[in-house]
Amino acid sequence: MALDLQSLRTEYTKGGLERDDLHENPIEQFKRWMQQTIDAQLPDPNAMTIATVDEKGQPSQRIVLLKNLDDRGFVFYTNLRSRKAQELKQNPKVSLHFPWYFLERQVKVCGVAEQLSSTEVLKYFVTRPRDSQLGAWASQQSRPISSRALLMQQFESMKNKFAKGEIPVPDFWGGFRVKPHQIEFWQGGEARLHDRFEYNLQADNSWTIQRLEP
Repeated sequence: MALDLQSLRTEYTKGGLERDDLHENPIEQFKRWMQQTIDAQLPDPNAMTIATVDEKGQPSQRIVLLKNLDDRGFVFYTNLRSRKAQELKQNPKVSLHFPWYFLERQVKVCGVAEQLSSTEVLKYFVTRPRDSQLGAWASQQSRPISSRALLMQQFESMKNKFAKGEIPVPDFWGGFRVKPHQIEFWQGGEARLHDRFEYNLQADNSWTIQRLEP
């Protein structure tokens, strides 16, 4: 089957982005766009692609959920034995991407990942639905498994094990905070003349802003 991809065309007309539209702090600008994405009722507005690199220089991407954000950075949680967590231990440099294409927007974040404290991890873990807590115990993330039936057996085993009382945080489960040093905001434009603005962190913790060509 031949795919006719060359003829697929979209004209971006939802609006432009000017320097005066931007907050001086990219985290505040991001929060503004995130709230607008939530208000637009897009599915999984906090979904983001995270790119890591292994010891051979091979990049790898996957989608995770942003679970917290403040001036310190972008927070997500994962199995600490997973591929992404192991790669981050070897090379903490990371890139995040928010694909809000229904709004003709995207945000790219470059930064360094730092593992969260056990206190932060516990504080979040207890807010998760019980089945999600059990899922963290049941899955040895990124490892091969012979069937979904076996995965469900593991889940039922954990369900029985923790049938009474609270579910503790697995010692192999945690999270990371990505401390950004560069954040780019992209708004689609007509004739492929998109608006792109890049924030770069300076030594004094201030941010510079520059427009990029599309």
